[in-house]
Amino acid sequence: MIKKLFSSQLRINMASGVVVTVINAVAMMAAFPIYLHFLGYEKYGVWLVLATVLSFARLGNLGIDQAVMKLVAEEHGRGDIEGIQRYVTTALALLCLSGGLILIAVLVFKTQIIGAFKLTGENAKMVSWLLPYIGCLSIYVFLVQALNATLSGLGRMDLANYIQSVGRIVAVTVATILLYTGHDIESLLIGSTVSYLFINVVSLICIWRIARIRLLRINNLDTQRCKRLLRFGGAVFGGSLISMLFSPFNKLMLSRYTGVSSIPVYEIAYRGSMQIRGLVASGLRALMPEISRISGNMTRNAIDRISQIYRRAMKLIFLFGIPMYGVLIIFAPLLLRVWLGDRFVEALPSVFRIMLIGTFLSLLGVPAYYTLMGVGQVRRNLESHIVQSTSNVTIVLTSILLVSTVSLTTIVFSVSVGMGASTAFLIWRKQQAFKHVSREGLAAGVGSDGTNGLICEHGRREC
Repeated sequence: MIKKLFSSQLRINMASGVVVTVINAVAMMAAFPIYLHFLGYEKYGVWLVLATVLSFARLGNLGIDQAVMKLVAEEHGRGDIEGIQRYVTTALALLCLSGGLILIAVLVFKTQIIGAFKLTGENAKMVSWLLPYIGCLSIYVFLVQALNATLSGLGRMDLANYIQSVGRIVAVTVATILLYTGHDIESLLIGSTVSYLFINVVSLICIWRIARIRLLRINNLDTQRCKRLLRFGGAVFGGSLISMLFSPFNKLMLSRYTGVSSIPVYEIAYRGSMQIRGLVASGLRALMPEISRISGNMTRNAIDRISQIYRRAMKLIFLFGIPMYGVLIIFAPLLLRVWLGDRFVEALPSVFRIMLIGTFLSLLGVPAYYTLMGVGQVRRNLESHIVQSTSNVTIVLTSILLVSTVSLTTIVFSVSVGMGASTAFLIWRKQQAFKHVSREGLAAGVGSDGTNGLICEHGRREC
């Protein structure tokens, strides 16, 4: 009965990823034309600058939300409510500290931030006015993410996913109402704040219904649990730092060399193509736990089974991905013109097409990504983020060195090349890992920390 119930909830959790991807895509498609209609490209570009600062600020999360999810799940499996309380309270205290430091940094370096994006006049004044509020919001976002991760750790990732998606809809709705009633760019900030408030309240209610934990107790603070949170979160933080930096870097280059009004074009192309990628990739997340289960005893049959799963996943991508991407590439100008209406710009279809090619190449690397994660070679995935970011930055900086400028087309081309390089690296590493195991006849075991891992080329276990 317990196994059947767990399996059922697991399927629900995985299915929620696909549903949420569709909801988020619809919310994004509704938001872009509305924001552009009321704000125009330049003012919306200013908001995206502020959102970029918020993205940088989120690095102060230090991967603690992912650590909370993992460690809360452990304690929940043991039925240790006291342990859950200690982890969550300690995490919230750590996040308040790191968030406070981020706020101080934003306030101290406000002038430098504005100068980095080469903003002048009214745009500079607007960013200067809103930056302190962005800093405060970043602290609140840390706390909300930790609570949402707690809900996932308690086994209800489906609720956590749906709450976040509804929160996104709330943000768009509130911002739209404020824009319609005559408010300006601050509407988007208020919408985001109300959205996180909604996520906070609903997450707390759901957590309380599952496990009646008490968070506001000083004796919940625990030094040993603090160390575990930082140790696990630090490993996640490394990957997040690398994967997050390349998009703000691209926006910074666009702001400096082509103007702030080009950032929304990049954002529409990038986020739109990533949402399309997510329609297929979200279903492939189930590969990792299945491969992890099989790789517990890495026999010849297990290797064959994992290879079979990998091949089927690749066939699935070609079966659904190629027709979907083909239609979008062919009809991109028409679809974008219908979607954006009078806010359509001629440069968008070509940029969108290049980004579509890049995200399709990235999609081809998803089965290898989850396969490597499932067999314990997580470090290879971290290396793939380094390959992608390095390729992206190298092309952009080379363009600047050679012609003293960089165009929007060059930026999106560099992103696509980076995605392709990352996929090639992942597929190569996946083949090398299984070729080595097949050649040596080695089996993966369970390490002292309870993780599975293949023996790497130098005889060390990758965990």
